[in-house]
Amino acid sequence: MVGRLPPLNALRAFEAAARHLSVKDAAAELCITPGAVSQMLKTVELHLGTELFHRVNRGILLTEAGQNYLPPIRNAFRQMVDATERVATASETALTVSVTPFFAETWLVPRLKRFQDAYPDIDLKILASSALADFSRDGVDVAIRHGLGRYPGFRSHRVLVLEIVPVAAPALVAERGKPASAADLVRWPHIHDADRKGWHLWFRSQGVEEIAVLRGPSFNDSNLLLRSVLSGQGAGLLPAALIENDLKEGRLIRLADTVLLDAFAYYLVYPDATYTRSKVAAFRSWILDEATC
Repeated sequence: MVGRLPPLNALRAFEAAARHLSVKDAAAELCITPGAVSQMLKTVELHLGTELFHRVNRGILLTEAGQNYLPPIRNAFRQMVDATERVATASETALTVSVTPFFAETWLVPRLKRFQDAYPDIDLKILASSALADFSRDGVDVAIRHGLGRYPGFRSHRVLVLEIVPVAAPALVAERGKPASAADLVRWPHIHDADRKGWHLWFRSQGVEEIAVLRGPSFNDSNLLLRSVLSGQGAGLLPAALIENDLKEGRLIRLADTVLLDAFAYYLVYPDATYTRSKVAAFRSWILDEATC
């Protein structure tokens, strides 16, 4: 059915010319030349096989066919405008946030009421995921990820630095012996974050220069990393808030003191092109303020 329609630009020219009863005024509205408008009107008439206008000395008049054709064409354009405005409005009032499950559960969700109170016109959609966010395909507006904040082509803002503690399962500690110093942990099996940077940063913070590549599995989610550590596969660096109960109940053993790794943090990430969008700016302002409270 679409293939039987005249070209859309030609229909726009017909609607504007019929509304103004002037080729010149239609051309001014559409920002094209009067000659281009006249050519488009001929295109519509040839497509329909009938005249839509009477050409008179000082302008144009609609034929009977033109008078019958104008109302449905005008209504069609109005419906397209209305639909576009509805979609654009919905796009500006709905904010999709992709966030890691641990951060969502322990930090973000308990604070969301304050965001809704501050911005009641923005509807939040929270996607709990540790996978890389696809901002175009998945409709994600902003993401919160744990790492070093280096995302080429994207803006990133450090939101929160968590206290990190090295831990291991009791069985592994019994096998290896509790380390007397940070350097002793170099020879242990390690469980890594997705970037495989956590242990390197931790050893550097302890004044230890590693002498070999640290091998071992990596996980893009703190809960999965925790499960691997609990099963005795290696030592892991985990947020202190996540493992508080496991330490108290003896399922994990602390291997060294808690530290803050400034570069290794949770970051708010979004495309450069959306920096000035009102809903992105609102969420950015809110979460950065919330992180300083």
